[in-house]
Amino acid sequence: MAGQTPHLGNPIDHDEEVVVIVGSGAGGGTVAYELTQKGIPCVVLEAGPWLLPEDYENDEWAAFNQMAWLDNRTASGPYRVATDFPNLPAWIVKAVGGTTTHWSGATPRFREYEFKTRSHYGRIEGANLLDWPITLADLAPYYDRAEKAIGSTHRHGRPALPANNNYKVLANGAEKVGYKFYATGPYGTNAEPYDGRPASIQDGFNFQGDKSTAKWSTAVREIPRAVATGKCEVRPSSQAVQVTHDASGRADAVLYLDADGNLHRQAAKVVCVAGNSIESPRLLLMSASSLHPDGLANSSGQVGRNYMRHTTGSVYARFDQPVRMYRGETMAGIIADEARLDTSRGFAGGYYMETLSLGPAFLAAFAEPGSWGPEFTEILDAYSRTAGMWVVGEDMPQETNRVTLSSGHQDQWGLPAPDVHFEDHPNDVAMREHGYGRADMLYEAVGANGTHHTPPYPATHNLGTCRMSERPEDGVVDAFGQAHDVPGLYVSDGSVMTTGAAANPTLTIVALAIRQAEHIASQLGTGAS
Repeated sequence: MAGQTPHLGNPIDHDEEVVVIVGSGAGGGTVAYELTQKGIPCVVLEAGPWLLPEDYENDEWAAFNQMAWLDNRTASGPYRVATDFPNLPAWIVKAVGGTTTHWSGATPRFREYEFKTRSHYGRIEGANLLDWPITLADLAPYYDRAEKAIGSTHRHGRPALPANNNYKVLANGAEKVGYKFYATGPYGTNAEPYDGRPASIQDGFNFQGDKSTAKWSTAVREIPRAVATGKCEVRPSSQAVQVTHDASGRADAVLYLDADGNLHRQAAKVVCVAGNSIESPRLLLMSASSLHPDGLANSSGQVGRNYMRHTTGSVYARFDQPVRMYRGETMAGIIADEARLDTSRGFAGGYYMETLSLGPAFLAAFAEPGSWGPEFTEILDAYSRTAGMWVVGEDMPQETNRVTLSSGHQDQWGLPAPDVHFEDHPNDVAMREHGYGRADMLYEAVGANGTHHTPPYPATHNLGTCRMSERPEDGVVDAFGQAHDVPGLYVSDGSVMTTGAAANPTLTIVALAIRQAEHIASQLGTGAS
């Protein structure tokens, strides 16, 4: 094992048994913060750099190239993303703070029925539905703590953000078509100074990196506070390659590569894998051993399976007068009326309608990839007169939608690249088409002279590849995110979601991580695993 890796925080010896956390996003960053507040030492291994607010570039493509996870990946399956973006199945961040530095900021909670979808939806052909091993009541107090940590607007007395033009178009249309539940949040950007962060300056550019720090991220809040305790070392540019275990089968270390490709071993009393729903199963699959020949924690065969990315699609409406959707917050409001249990619409589950704005460069890239000609240029010519929304809802878990290790592609370290295979379920298609239709109706009600439906973008909501289950044979981890068959190994990100629900996942990932950290601290306090 060569040399010393770069570190931020008090150095921790490689031989000291600590809690090792792989990834610093919503799950990993939160676990690090919660444990260090209790005096428990942690090492955070982050594959990317630590970008400070002043480092962020206020330019769409420059920011994308600065932040996005661009290591070699492949996409397969009939899903259009595999054709349009074959090497970019997901649009996530490789940096300290993970994808909390690139998120819309929406923080709705899951509904009670969404924790028990198998019970409520029944058997749906081709869907691998399973009830969660926890309920909304179990998570409710942790939702409260997560909302306070994030500073969610509309919650716990927190004021709302002002309405921008994109939201005003959405809200007026919602009123005209009879929707009742719409507002400018809940949202993770401050409307007034809170928790050491300033109020939003409504700058229109904080989707990819917020220079003002008004928007919550673990890079702004949890990670610096964890480091400040003196109990946390963050090691950027550290790519985890294997989780090891001792002779009894207990997780005991993480092997990782530093920026120069030197291999290191960090001893661990507990390992928390929080690398997002692509990197986490990839790491477990790469950690196969004689005791776990099919991959670590994979006795059920479920590691990598049940990959979900939410049913998504965007609708952009053109008007005669300027809208200037790019002014103010990118995600400026939510309609919740369609996020309900109502199979009379022709599908199970529900969806939200959320404002969305892309700059001209991204709109040109994502509105209709590969297109050209008058219909395409009409979209760009109408940019200042355009309003936009994102339809985001629950997609069905399918065993065949999965993350596997590629046999023919490698990353820059010579490790097998992850392949992300995805295919829409008929329920997903029905939901998306319903959302498109309701969006058209809403915009037409306020005078739109045309709409455009975009195909789905590379995933930002990646869920389900190490799912929670009551029985070990049905999933990968238990109700606290600990692997069923590897003591001392936890998964701490959206991978653990048994089903995806309709809501944006960040709030739920944070709530689960707070609950998990409380459990780990309790177990370490009693000497249990």
